[in-house]
Amino acid sequence: MSIAAKEIHLLHYPDGVPTTEDFAARDSVLPNPLDGEVLIENIWMSVDPYMRGRMTKRKSYIPPFELNAPLEGHAIGRVIQSRDPRFAEGSLVTSMTGWRSHALLERDYLHPIPDMPDIPPEKFLGVLGMPGMTAWVGLNRIANCKAGDTVFVSAAAGAVGSVVCQLAKAKGCRVIGSTGDRDKAKWLRTELNVDAVINYRDTDDLSGSLGEVAPQGIDVYYENVGGAHLEAALDHINTGGRIAVCGMISHYNDKSPQPGPRNLFRLTTQRAKMEGFIVSDHWGSYPDFVREGADLVRSGQLKSRETVIEGLENAPEAFIDLFKGKNTGKMLVKLAD
Repeated sequence: MSIAAKEIHLLHYPDGVPTTEDFAARDSVLPNPLDGEVLIENIWMSVDPYMRGRMTKRKSYIPPFELNAPLEGHAIGRVIQSRDPRFAEGSLVTSMTGWRSHALLERDYLHPIPDMPDIPPEKFLGVLGMPGMTAWVGLNRIANCKAGDTVFVSAAAGAVGSVVCQLAKAKGCRVIGSTGDRDKAKWLRTELNVDAVINYRDTDDLSGSLGEVAPQGIDVYYENVGGAHLEAALDHINTGGRIAVCGMISHYNDKSPQPGPRNLFRLTTQRAKMEGFIVSDHWGSYPDFVREGADLVRSGQLKSRETVIEGLENAPEAFIDLFKGKNTGKMLVKLAD
């Protein structure tokens, strides 16, 4: 018996900030699985800023999305038919088949979620999923963060930044976060115990504001934004400082390249290191991260928020809202119960 499914397709590559007109919902029909195949119904999907980079025809670390084809992204699904003994019907799995209600996959493209029944499954798309892993890798493997460091985090209330803040606090660091929203700033201070928060929309001098809360400079900058944030971090980076470059969301929708930091030479004078990374290159360490992260979740040291949008048809709007700063923590789309 075939399955009626729905998919979100990319109609054309956006020019600047994406709009809902760049996307379309399409119907499809999936056959019953053959030997070695599994049919899943997606119940949660993730939208992430990196997806914007795949909506353009330029060379990058991952190929662009195909036009007039279903988009891709992390998702959690429930197995509804299985021709593989490793995946029982009713079990929950992760895959890269977000942006669609159902998917038919060979077993190598599915992974069971960690066996932690006390933790809600959607956490494995956020705080214990790719965003959390990204935070952990950047802080530990790239920035070599250690107790006593002063850590500056841009987009600190986002899915990645909020985990960075908490992992750094758990290490015994002083943490400074930046956000553009007063409610998010309050959340960072009161619930995540961030030591100082800068609302970049309330200051005309981001570098000066950073200097006020970090008079001894910063040892680590976790880069999510770029632009003025990177220049401010370079102004105050200490000798031997480390900058982990996760993303630069302020540039993702630029129609033309922007000038680089005016103070990049500070890397030389401060003998500092700036290194970009892609989390998939480190995925072999995911079991190490999820063990550490799950213990912190259970102890209350690693908290999370999700901004949840209901319905596959609203996934494009959820994605666009990332660039408007409408999410606190992880932006998720709930597809089914």
